[in-house]
Amino acid sequence: MKKSEKTNALRLLSQKKIPFEAHDYTDSGAVSGPEVAAALGEDPEKVFKTLVTTSKSGQHYVFILPVCRELDLRKAAAAVGEKNVAMLPQKELLPLTGYVHGGCSPIGMKKLFPTVLHRSAETLATLCVSGGRIGLQLELAPADLRAIVPYTFADICAEEAEA
Repeated sequence: MKKSEKTNALRLLSQKKIPFEAHDYTDSGAVSGPEVAAALGEDPEKVFKTLVTTSKSGQHYVFILPVCRELDLRKAAAAVGEKNVAMLPQKELLPLTGYVHGGCSPIGMKKLFPTVLHRSAETLATLCVSGGRIGLQLELAPADLRAIVPYTFADICAEEAEA
């Protein structure tokens, strides 16, 4: 990876000497979360997306969940002690976090926001999160992620539809 391609997430992990593995999928054409997981050859339950929300009080929250699942806004609000939260409008993402839609990493945002990681990550040896740009995923242990982004575990996903 070229030095010019360093993202805030990569710089921060290197600076804090946190072990990680970078996975570049730029040439795969993958766009959706499940496509990214397939391009990486990973289980979609191990590849996580980063979603940013806002509350009526103006507080922002970060939720990290498997790419194959949907965020349940009621569960998310309960997990952070709010009555409700809403997805941050896409146009506000870059100014707030420093990251673009599809390349938003929980690591290295402009400001550290209260963060919740889906409880399924508790049993994983490693998980993948965005590396701060489209086409880059970072694989690291949940404990190593916690060392740089303090988070709590909670059930924040919508229930799977009955088949």
